[in-house]
Amino acid sequence: MRVPGTFFLSRRLAEGLEEGALTQLANVATLPGILRCSLGMPDIHWGYGFPIGGVAAFDEEEGVISPGGVGFDINCGVRMITTPLTVTDIPDMKGLIEDLFATVPTGVGSKSPVRLSQNDLSNVLTDGAANAVELGYGMEGDVRRCEENGAMPGAELEFVSKKARARGIPQCGTLGSGNHFLEVQAIDEIPDPATAKTFGVAEGQICVMIHCGSRGLGHQVCTDHLKVLEEAVKKYGIDLPDRQLACAPLHSPEGEAYFGAMAASANYAWANRQIITHLVRELFVKRFGIAYEEMPLVYDVAHNVAKWEEHETADAAAGRRRVCVHRKGATRAFGPGRSEIVQEFRDAGQPVIIPGSMGTSSYLLAGTTTAMERTFGSTCHGAGRVQSRSSAKRSLTGAAVAEDLAKRGIIVRAPNAAAIAEEAPDVYKPSSEVVQVVHDAGISRIVARFRPLGVIKG
Repeated sequence: MRVPGTFFLSRRLAEGLEEGALTQLANVATLPGILRCSLGMPDIHWGYGFPIGGVAAFDEEEGVISPGGVGFDINCGVRMITTPLTVTDIPDMKGLIEDLFATVPTGVGSKSPVRLSQNDLSNVLTDGAANAVELGYGMEGDVRRCEENGAMPGAELEFVSKKARARGIPQCGTLGSGNHFLEVQAIDEIPDPATAKTFGVAEGQICVMIHCGSRGLGHQVCTDHLKVLEEAVKKYGIDLPDRQLACAPLHSPEGEAYFGAMAASANYAWANRQIITHLVRELFVKRFGIAYEEMPLVYDVAHNVAKWEEHETADAAAGRRRVCVHRKGATRAFGPGRSEIVQEFRDAGQPVIIPGSMGTSSYLLAGTTTAMERTFGSTCHGAGRVQSRSSAKRSLTGAAVAEDLAKRGIIVRAPNAAAIAEEAPDVYKPSSEVVQVVHDAGISRIVARFRPLGVIKG
C-alpha cells in the first residue's frame, strides 16, 4: 500500500463490513500516484475493482485512471425536483404511480419515447443536459443546477464505439433496471431550516427523486475500454493486486481515450435524467393542473465518475493542485465557497442527494469544508447493499415485499416481481445510519429527510 486506507463507519455498520470490500479498499491504495489515502464511505460494499462507496484521488503526473473506480454505469446519479403539492393533494397515490410507470420506460431493454438520430446522439454526448433542454425537454434553469452544469468537458466521441452508440440511441429517456428508480416522496423533517430554505424545500412538500445513469451506452464504453486498459497495464509495467483494477497513466493515449469516452457517457446520463424529468413534469401538469415551472430542479449529482478537480493535498503549502478524483458509489460534497457550486447555493455548500431503499428515508444534505479537507469533497451515495440480488430473490418474493410496503403506505410498481424482491429494503443498510455517520463525521450535514410514498423500479 502506497497510502493508508480510511473508512467512515459506525459500530453497527462495521459489524457488517465485507472482508472483500476491505481488501478492495487496500488494493486501491496500491495504485500509482494515489494521494493521501484510499477512502471508504459508510455505504461501502464489494464491487468491481474498487469497492462501491470508494473514493481515490490521483496525482496528475504519476497517477492513473481506472474504469474500476467509476463502474459500469458511468454517471449513475440522482436528481430531485420539488412540486407545490402536499400529501393531501394526492388522494390516489396508486393511480399516480401507475401513470408514472406507464409514462417513464423501465426495465431491461426499455426504449425511450424520444427518438434520436446519430447527429442528435453526438450532441447529447457532447452537451449533456443542455442539449436535452435545447430539444425542449426542460427549463433553462435545470442546467445550472446539475453538477458540472450537466456536461463534463473533455468528451471525445471518437472513443465511443459504434456498438455503444447503437445501444444508446433508443435508451435516452429510460430508467433502466437494477437499483434504478423514480420515487414520489414527502419531506417529513427539516433539521436545517435555513439551508432548506436556500435549497427551496419545505416540510410537507411533495418531491420526486430520479436515480439512473448512462444505460447500455455507458456499460458498453466501460466494457470496451477495460479490454484496452488490461493491455495497457502490461505496456506500462503496472503491478496490480487485482486485474479488475486495470488502469493506465492519466496522460497516456489509453488513459485519455477512456476519459474522453467516460465523459461522453456521463453527458449522456445527464441528458437521460433530464428527459425523464420532463416526462414527469408533463404528467404532473396533466394530472394536477400545476404549472411546469412550479417543479424546479433542486440539484443533480453524479456518484459514478472520475473528474479533474482542484484540491489541497498532503502538502498544504503547495496550495490547490489538479487531481483526478474517482468516486464510485460516492457523491461530490463540495463545501461553501467553491466556484463549482451554483451561485445561489454557494454560501450553503453543494446540495447532496442521498436516496434510501424503497422503504426507507432519503435525505438532502449539504457539502462541508471538512469534506474538502478529509475526503476530497466526497460523501456517501446511498444505503449500500448487504445482500446480493440472487440471494435476495432466493429468500424473498416480490409479492411479499410489495404487500409489506403497502401496509406501510408505500406503493411499488416494477416490470416484474423479481425486480421488487432484489431491491427489498432489507437487502440494504439502513439509510438513516449511513447518513448519520457522514453527518457526525462532518463530511456533509443533514438538511432534510424524505418519506417514500410511491416508487417505480427498473
